[in-house]
Amino acid sequence: MGFLRRRLGSSLGLKYVMAATGVGLFGFVVAHLTGNLLIYRGPEALNAYAQGLQSLGPLLWAARAGLLVLFVTHVVTALMLTTSNRRARPIAYACQNTVKASYASRTMPMSGLIVLAFIGYHLAHFTMHWVGGDIGAYEDALGRHDVYKMVVLGFQNPVSAGLYIAAMVLLGLHMSHGLSSLFQSLGLRHRLATPLINRAGPVLAWSLALANISMPVAVLTGFISLAGGGQ
Repeated sequence: MGFLRRRLGSSLGLKYVMAATGVGLFGFVVAHLTGNLLIYRGPEALNAYAQGLQSLGPLLWAARAGLLVLFVTHVVTALMLTTSNRRARPIAYACQNTVKASYASRTMPMSGLIVLAFIGYHLAHFTMHWVGGDIGAYEDALGRHDVYKMVVLGFQNPVSAGLYIAAMVLLGLHMSHGLSSLFQSLGLRHRLATPLINRAGPVLAWSLALANISMPVAVLTGFISLAGGGQ
């Protein structure tokens, strides 16, 4: 236990924790996006999917609690690593070498914290219905919570849609560096595979971010509307 405590308390151990939680959070992003993209298939598909999740009952809340632990652990670990790195180099370099350090890597703490703050707003908006009026009160013809109508009305508000789009841009920026660096943190990089990983990470990250952004854009442009049956 003492060895494990020392290991996790070291910079290397913290990187392992951050990489492992990052993998879990990436899996959530993919799963969440997969479900949300059902909006393109219409209200029946999205509302049935949402009802399936709600039918999980306590399991759904357990999954949400586990996800919250992952988020908090990831953010706290990142802040601990940032603080540790600053203490190890208390005097800034006379000439900052930022050529090799990408903008994404230099803004990781900031983008992560902003995305975390947005998640709180997103939950208050679409899950808890604390903001956005009564968009959580709608039911479809089968008596199910009309998630399709809720999302469409939510994204018809330019402010809500704009916040979501901005958050997804930051998420893409955060993941573009995170997906590449986690292989290094876990010691899985190889000299021959590194160039491919460095390219694939940003491509995958921005593909996910753009897929998320497409939904509020589709609502704002009228491609997705209540005419799809969510009335």
